[in-house]
Amino acid sequence: MGGEGKEEGMGSGAVQGELWGRAPGAWARWQEAQTRPLYEAALEAIEPLDGMALLDVGCGAGLALAMAAERGAQASGVDASEGLLKQAELAAPGAELHEGDLETLPFEADRFDRVTAFNSLQYAQDPEGAAYELARVVKPDGLVAVGNWGDPSRCETEVLFQALRALAPPPPGTPGPLALSGAGQLEALLASAGLEPVGGGEVTLTFSYPNLEAAWIGHSSAGPIQRVIDVAGEDAVRDALHAVLAPKARPDGSLHDQNVFRYVLTQPIQP
Repeated sequence: MGGEGKEEGMGSGAVQGELWGRAPGAWARWQEAQTRPLYEAALEAIEPLDGMALLDVGCGAGLALAMAAERGAQASGVDASEGLLKQAELAAPGAELHEGDLETLPFEADRFDRVTAFNSLQYAQDPEGAAYELARVVKPDGLVAVGNWGDPSRCETEVLFQALRALAPPPPGTPGPLALSGAGQLEALLASAGLEPVGGGEVTLTFSYPNLEAAWIGHSSAGPIQRVIDVAGEDAVRDALHAVLAPKARPDGSLHDQNVFRYVLTQPIQP
């Protein structure tokens, strides 16, 4: 999911859904596909999944749902973007899918054995409320795994994000990709919602593109970059991306950025 700030009278879905729905096919092909190692690590951490009811919150184009279903889970997903949900239907045809806000999940309490959220909580209008919803819908003996960007100093793509923030400085409180990446931030957010961290890990993801044009297609499919395009214009954003990435191109023209992602494994705090 991706980002703009809070707007009066709007839930996160009203803003995020439109931004992330502009290029869902490109997101599925170039960006989400390269996140597979993070999904694999987090899903392995919440095994067993066979026969388990699993909800992915901010399910995007459905890759994590498809991987969970391959492990035997009864998969459900929620996302703000109608376009991404159409991609999820193709990726995970048996999953139960819903369009909506992260802060008001359309499920009764204690429904799911496993709940996941990848790269999504930081874009909620109310991250605390969204974290509470994860805790509300998981069973008392269930597990919740939340994945996100890791230490910004170990994420090469942060250089691009810095250049884009210079083009369109976000208003105070506006969420961004690394908004929950500071040390202990994600754990504290989940604990405040009644989810006790019990494990986790790091995964290094390499975002690779055969050339600058493919990198543009991939990166610009993300909601935060669409927001900058709205403010600064496509030409300015293209120029910024090329200025950051072109010097890093290998002799064959390909580009490769290494980024650290992390996941936190939690369980409901028992009364």
